[in-house]
Amino acid sequence: MRSSLARALVTASAVVGIAGAGLAGAGAGVAAPQQAAGPAVSSRQVSPLAVNNLGLNTTRAKNWQSCLNVWGFNAGAEDGQLGTNSWMAAQRMLNAWGYNAGTVDGIVGTNTITALQKFLNAVGENAGTPDGIAGPQTRAAFWNYNATGC
Repeated sequence: MRSSLARALVTASAVVGIAGAGLAGAGAGVAAPQQAAGPAVSSRQVSPLAVNNLGLNTTRAKNWQSCLNVWGFNAGAEDGQLGTNSWMAAQRMLNAWGYNAGTVDGIVGTNTITALQKFLNAVGENAGTPDGIAGPQTRAAFWNYNATGC
């Protein structure tokens, strides 16, 4: 009798153990599916928070910031990093001087580049046709313009 009772208990324990392990394993396998990864963030979306020196080194970016400050458009610290504050100052300047940079938001978008190209062409730098694309010719004109302070 003892052996049949022991056998029954062992069998019952084994069944419960197997069922428990199966349920424990099923918990992970039956868990909610992972959410699909969201789309990668493009550089255009990050632009308001990023530095965009348009090819200028630190010294030439400081020259640009210095000019914006001297002209009264408050670019903030002259640190050589053209971030949101610097580009908002540039947009204010470009709008005030009639180059139509659009919304003052610190985003270096098509309107800002087109206005910058018009400005650079007006001051004798050859930024090419104002098309809103900061290509090599626009970057070279911006580089040359900022060789010295204003």
